[in-house]
Order: sequence, then structure tokens, then C-alpha cells
Amino acid sequence: MALKIAIGSDHAGYELKEEVKKILKEKGYEYTDLGAESIDPKDDYPKYGKKVAEAVASGKYDRGIAICGTGIGISIAANKVSGIRAAVGYNTEMAKVSRLHNDANVLALGGRVKTDEPVSDILSVWLETQFSGDERHERRINQIREIEDSRLKTKD
Repeated sequence: MALKIAIGSDHAGYELKEEVKKILKEKGYEYTDLGAESIDPKDDYPKYGKKVAEAVASGKYDRGIAICGTGIGISIAANKVSGIRAAVGYNTEMAKVSRLHNDANVLALGGRVKTDEPVSDILSVWLETQFSGDERHERRINQIREIEDSRLKTKD
């Protein structure tokens, strides 16, 4: 079964988002574009980080790709959604480790960040790498879940 991917960007990530969509299509991945629709500077990253994160957290999508100017702001926004582990991936090593060790379900990219590796390579590694399932990494992910659960309990 092919991964279903939610993708979104703010205005600064719009052009990279369009490039990523072409790459995903070429590789045969199913994706849904959640916006932005242009480079209009009113399209702020929190809105699209939340959209991508909620789409993944709902279970409707297996993974998400969120893009802003640096990838940092949109990853912060996405990580506010329970169950999301968004990681910035500027190179293949970061992409690989985010999946192997952290089971990252959202990849954050920066439209204004120049990388030494093609985005197609970063995407391939991130999409094809599976979580290691290693006990110590699973333990740490469970600790993250406990933090999320405690935050939810304090809001009641």
C-alpha cells in the first residue's frame, strides 16, 4: 500500500511545495495539497502547519510534508498537534535519523534554505526509511506521548 501524504506550505514555501509535488507524482506517491495556493505573504505558516499536522493526526494520511521559509516555524506549529513528530530535514542524514530514531511523521522543509543535496534525495530517504523499532527509541517516543497526555490532562 502506498503512503498517503498531506502537504502544505506558507507563501515562502510555495515554490518548493510545487517542486515537491512534482517529485511525489513522479515517484508514484498519493498526496493532497492543503495550501497555500500562491506566494501571497498573508499565507502564514501556523495555519498550514496545523492543517498538515491535523490531517496526519486524524489517520487519514500516513505522513505529512510541511514547508515554510526555513522549515523551523512550520515544524513548531505542527508539533503543537498531539501525535505529531515533525522534524526539519535539510539533508538525507537528518531525514533518515528522523525516521529511524524519532518515527517522524511530518517532514519540515525550508523554501529559502539552500541545501547541498537535492530535495528529491531528501524526500526519497525520508519516505523510504522505516522506524527502527529499537527499544530505546520506542521508549523515548512513549515519553513524548506521556508529555502530550499530561498537557491534555492539564487542559481539562
